Amino acid sequence: ITPAYAFTDYRSQGQTISHVIVDLAAPPSGSLSLFNVYIALSRSSGRSTIRLLRDFDDHLFTQAFEPELLQEDERLEALDRKMESRQRMPVQS
Repeated sequence: ITPAYAFTDYRSQGQTISHVIVDLAAPPSGSLSLFNVYIALSRSSGRSTIRLLRDFDDHLFTQAFEPELLQEDERLEALDRKMESRQRMPVQS
């Protein structure tokens, strides 16, 4: 018996975990998005410390992005450009 700890991709956001076993199988209800997969695979400290629990559907990595994620990405890019332009402005005294 090996002790383990499990939690959802939502719970793992913002954490770095030394060794990760990821299950990319479709959940009993709903489905996985590219966002879910990214969160699950990016929690490890490196490629050599990730293990996949079982085979997964290759379609998972070829699906289109959700429109809401694309809109949010565009919004963040616009904010980034705005902040960069403000940082380049000379300071007035």
